[in-house]
Amino acid sequence: MIDEFAKDNLHGRLRRDREALLWKLDGLSEYDARRPLTATGTNLLGLVKHVATVEARYFGEVFDRPSPEPLPRWQDHDGSDLWATEGETRDQIIGFYRRTWEHSDATINALPLDAPGHVPWWPEPYLNTNLFAVLVHVLGESIRHTGHADILREGLDGRTGMRAEYETGIDEQARAAYCAKIEQAARSAAPAKA
Repeated sequence: MIDEFAKDNLHGRLRRDREALLWKLDGLSEYDARRPLTATGTNLLGLVKHVATVEARYFGEVFDRPSPEPLPRWQDHDGSDLWATEGETRDQIIGFYRRTWEHSDATINALPLDAPGHVPWWPEPYLNTNLFAVLVHVLGESIRHTGHADILREGLDGRTGMRAEYETGIDEQARAAYCAKIEQAARSAAPAKA
């Protein structure tokens, strides 16, 4: 009984975070969805592509249920899952992510939490694991990258939040006053220069 409760809750959270990640692309130009927004090149569409690839591997290969999507061998990872090429469209990447959801959901629904899995890219003694551990791991990856996307989107146009229905209008004056208060606290806490 507790296994089904845990599985349903973890799976529900994963579904929620998937939608939140995609929402971060809403209304953006192709350029803003793809352009590098950090010194390491992190970009919004690349985050979606990366999370889709992570899910495809963990809920596919790990449980001997290979993804129907073509994936390079994990040994050949070269970072190309972190950005969209000129030839890849936003719709293609979103479609890949949504098809990956279907495959991942089928794996999650078909297997018990203690179903054995093998993660060849994890170090010993963690190679052999189970669905529970993989579900927690993938959920952690999804949450982390959705948080990255939230910060990146805020930097682009100020939009924040998990879902459109919770978004409120941006009050520029209130934001400026709030940031000024934080800046003042930071300056007050910093030691004076000699």
